[in-house]
Amino acid sequence: MTLEQLKMLKQVAELGSLKSASEKLFKTQPAISQGIKQLEAQLGLQLFDRQGYRLSLTSHGKKIYQHALRLLDEAEHMKQLATFLTAGNEASITIAIEASYDLKKILPVLEMTQSEFPHTQIILKQEYINGALEAVKSAQADLALTTIDNLALHSGKFEANKLYQGYLCNVAAPRFVERHPKLVSVTELKDEYQIVVQDSGHSSQGINYSVQPGQRCWYVNDFSTKKTLIMSGMGWGRLPDYMIKDELEQHILSALNMEDFDTKIALNYQAIKLKSRLLGPVAEKLWQNLKLVHLSE
Repeated sequence: MTLEQLKMLKQVAELGSLKSASEKLFKTQPAISQGIKQLEAQLGLQLFDRQGYRLSLTSHGKKIYQHALRLLDEAEHMKQLATFLTAGNEASITIAIEASYDLKKILPVLEMTQSEFPHTQIILKQEYINGALEAVKSAQADLALTTIDNLALHSGKFEANKLYQGYLCNVAAPRFVERHPKLVSVTELKDEYQIVVQDSGHSSQGINYSVQPGQRCWYVNDFSTKKTLIMSGMGWGRLPDYMIKDELEQHILSALNMEDFDTKIALNYQAIKLKSRLLGPVAEKLWQNLKLVHLSE
């Protein structure tokens, strides 16, 4: 039994055909077929039902497939470990950060990392809504500082450490509020412009969060632009609480209170990494230091 045979088993089981598996593994169909037959002979089991149009796992094949996934995962871990052991500290690490996160809260951790590993470049990628989590999932970032829903958190794919709870606050400028002195429902704002930050992730393209049907919108790609437009009275929308603390106290901005639209939305920010991906020495030290952020709050 070889890792190559297990890779063939995995691809044929998931793709359902020798042709698709051969394209995925860059091997000929006869080579894939021969590899599967040799594996079946070595195990003394028929792994695939070949009667239908698509190859499907037999009951025994399904059990072997699950074991094969674990072995392939362990092999990948070993390969990553060998790479990190021979390479030493990373030349760079990337942290994807949800743009509503208050970066000041982790500046001591970043300064500590910079001081201890001066030759490692730290790249901070600002993302919106689902973008930071997707960056970790696609290995475009080593770590993410963002929110994560319970479904993703309980999937077993991620390790997460709580950082702090923040809020997105629904606000508008006084001149905007004056146009709606008896505001009760969000439907009254349909003809006004809601300023919306676009999702930098791809899985939710076309989905508008907290936007009612028929709402006029202006789309921006950062909170700074959104804040400028809202403060000018051109529209309304949600902004991170730390970003508008002074403006609310000075009445430059006002909270919008409506019966059918939350004034504040709580966001639980967490440090997140993939369980299946080994971190290098620098990223691992940063991860361990991030665990201490919530304890120091």
